[in-house]
Amino acid sequence: MDSRSKYLRRTVVDIIANERRGHLGPAMSSIDILRVLYDSFLQFRPEEPTWKDRDRFVLSKGHGCLSLYSVLADKGFFKKEELNNFCKFDSKFGGHPERGKIPGVEASTGALGHGLPIAVGMALAAQIRNEQHRVVVLTGDGEINEGSIWEAALSASKHKLSNLMVFIDYNKLQSYGPNHEILNLEPLADKWISFGFAVEEVDGHNINDLESLLSRLPLENDKPTAIICHTVKGKGFPFAEGNTEWHHKSKISDAELDEMYRCLC
Repeated sequence: MDSRSKYLRRTVVDIIANERRGHLGPAMSSIDILRVLYDSFLQFRPEEPTWKDRDRFVLSKGHGCLSLYSVLADKGFFKKEELNNFCKFDSKFGGHPERGKIPGVEASTGALGHGLPIAVGMALAAQIRNEQHRVVVLTGDGEINEGSIWEAALSASKHKLSNLMVFIDYNKLQSYGPNHEILNLEPLADKWISFGFAVEEVDGHNINDLESLLSRLPLENDKPTAIICHTVKGKGFPFAEGNTEWHHKSKISDAELDEMYRCLC
């Protein structure tokens, strides 16, 4: 793990330290994906968050918002110090991101399965208006148990939304256990292909591979794209990796915080 990935993770730990709670596991499986999207792909202006030609990013797995907050602060959408109010009374930074409160947040997400339908609407509107911006959405793997995800996928394919890219954070775990025990998703790539998407798979923590793949998007000019990112829940913190106890944790102790920081030295 390079120094930039450690820095963004350290920001997440700083956020958690204030109220001693948060979704560490889901944030750590997605943070490298967000890093590369915001460093190398998305077009945006932090000083003008509603710039009409910006690319739209929707965090469909809203509980993974700590990674998004870390990256948005790093890019200058707001001051990092503002994150000290995470989950405090009247804070704009809650456990799920809210559009209209937080600069850079395009959709309020939390109820799973809603982000992709919203993103399909954004992409279709751009197509109708002949606008050139792209729409990127990040879903969780447990989230795609939701039927609304697949309804939206059918619509995206029907309208040939090549301006839509779906990244699946495929960490193989839901909040209560492994995907294959709760609702098996395999063969996952074949599912997205059968729904009319161009599909690629990638290591969601390999920065070079992610950058190389992003340089080739869209994969096809008449299809939406689905990128299956193989990730590790809790990546970067050995005690949390693949551990459902760290999907969300409250009352985090001083010893646990100290161990988080040690992992990032």
